[in-house]
Amino acid sequence: MENIVLVDYGSGNVHSAKRALTTASNNLNTEVRIVVSADPEVVRTADRIVLPGVGHIASCRKQLENHVGLIAAMAYAGINRAIPFLGICVGMQLLATKAYEDCLTEGLNWINGSVTRIKPSGNLRVPHMGWNNLTITDHHPVLSNLDENPHVYFVHSYAYKNTKTGDVIAVTDYGGTIIAAVAKKNFVGTQFHPEKSQSTGLKILENFIRWTPS
Repeated sequence: MENIVLVDYGSGNVHSAKRALTTASNNLNTEVRIVVSADPEVVRTADRIVLPGVGHIASCRKQLENHVGLIAAMAYAGINRAIPFLGICVGMQLLATKAYEDCLTEGLNWINGSVTRIKPSGNLRVPHMGWNNLTITDHHPVLSNLDENPHVYFVHSYAYKNTKTGDVIAVTDYGGTIIAAVAKKNFVGTQFHPEKSQSTGLKILENFIRWTPS
């Protein structure tokens, strides 16, 4: 039985994510164990990792650092063991090189790019909050077999920029193009919340559970 570790470092909505992952695994009739933990040894030995995140990226980074050995454990599992790794919302932003939200925050630098405030044209408000269309730009397995016009749920004021074109797998439009999902090797990140995106989000989580990075 696989262990999917949902990293509980105090800055992510782990309860809704756990419910959605459980539903996705049940839909697949696949026996997986969803483990909510920040124990470095549990993370090091995970079969898959999901890193959620909500709020201020500097605060989220600090919360990770406060759990001694957690970042090193995620790096060992994600880089050395190359297990499937999913970052959600600020969890995706933490995969970047740097973030500029009030202050400079060093990211984990696992998918190159910077995180900056979105500046939509017109009178659109920030944060970008609610349902929006997802445009697939690269046929990544985690975004496969979605509806023709998939809609997902966003809540964010900052987003990836300066990312290699080949690492962008989906965008959305909100007064301009916003990077909605990135991927590199065994790492994938979604700016939107799959756990809040109903059937489309569940399909993405199902894809993640089945995904074997090449």
